[in-house]
Amino acid sequence: MEISSGDTAFVLVSAALVFIMTPGLGFFYGGLGRRKNVVNNLMACVFIMGLGMIMWALVGYSLAFTGNTFGIIGTLGDFALKGVGFDDPSPYGASVSSLAFVAFQMMFALITPAIITGAVSGRMKFCALFWFIFFWSIVVYYPLAHMVWGEGGMLGAGLGAVDFAGGNVVHISSGVTGLVLCVILGKRQGYETTSYRIHNVPFVALGMALLWFGWYGFNAGSALGANALAAHAFMTTSLATAGGLLSWLLMDVIRDKKPSLISACTGVIAGLVAITPGAGFIPVWASIIVGFSAGPVCFYGIQFVKKTLKFDDALDAFGCHGIGGVWGGLMTGVFASPSINELATKGLIYGEFSQFWRQAVSIVVTIVFAAVGTLICVGIVRAFTTLRVAKRDELVGLDVSQHGENAYPSFTGLD
Repeated sequence: MEISSGDTAFVLVSAALVFIMTPGLGFFYGGLGRRKNVVNNLMACVFIMGLGMIMWALVGYSLAFTGNTFGIIGTLGDFALKGVGFDDPSPYGASVSSLAFVAFQMMFALITPAIITGAVSGRMKFCALFWFIFFWSIVVYYPLAHMVWGEGGMLGAGLGAVDFAGGNVVHISSGVTGLVLCVILGKRQGYETTSYRIHNVPFVALGMALLWFGWYGFNAGSALGANALAAHAFMTTSLATAGGLLSWLLMDVIRDKKPSLISACTGVIAGLVAITPGAGFIPVWASIIVGFSAGPVCFYGIQFVKKTLKFDDALDAFGCHGIGGVWGGLMTGVFASPSINELATKGLIYGEFSQFWRQAVSIVVTIVFAAVGTLICVGIVRAFTTLRVAKRDELVGLDVSQHGENAYPSFTGLD
């Protein structure tokens, strides 16, 4: 098939939209966290934009999408993109330039590890986080991307599980990793006695807006062409997100009698995460159900993790992304229809069990793979540095202790 300039342009624009999600997540996390850690929360996303791009170009793309080794990982056949031609069609979207596909997938490799940083906010050394993300990308992300999306991958091509834009690869992997990391690190100082207040609500709203905007590239762009499937994914993304927003607000009103902007923003993220694996596989009407149900599922999931298990998932990375990703993957197995996308078989609602079973197995494999990979990466990093900042540095705040910067310097009369 000849490369389509229209499809290639669409994928490149989608890549730019996905890119804006990473700094958007920085604002979202920065606003949710404490005043003394806002620079650190932003920096945790910003450095990944540099590290992730270089790693993806050198080894990431090749390991995820070139060749196949036991259905788990690719090869280094395209090391440093040496085998990727500008005018060659991509094997994963024949009407799209290979380089455009590389660029699009590169943005996924940025946002995924950035999600993890929310779980460890306020207590992980920047040096340790840097090297953890470096090793985690190699040990967890690139293999998972291959297993789900790569040629001969054991979960996609082998098992027959479907993941349109990253329920397993992006959200479950990062959410589970965040949970394991926050358990290993322990709770923040004063977690049981201190009231943690959200320091900048407008930052949260700005981050949410950038994430929602970028998510259209994330989901619709995964159709890899300006086509009907992209339009379908655009609409399912919109309606599921709206459902998540409204259901979270409803719970807010029932519980506190007042609607909260923070709750609305969190509901948006829950809806976006839940629709990601099924955006191009389920009917439009079903997306409303997926999004609306994701609100209470993630809401009570967060309460369970924090109040019952007493884990300090600081900014709810696992609560929104891990739990929301699992829910979205299972709902894909319920509502999937081959009339929308022939890569899936009929879902549970149509009386067939096979697709639901495949989704469930792929989710379990992803959880185990991410958890074990995280433990391996923690072991490597611990061999040359500690994970957690000193108590005094944590009390002072990571902005000053880790970066020597203050997001809100006091007025001296000379500013």
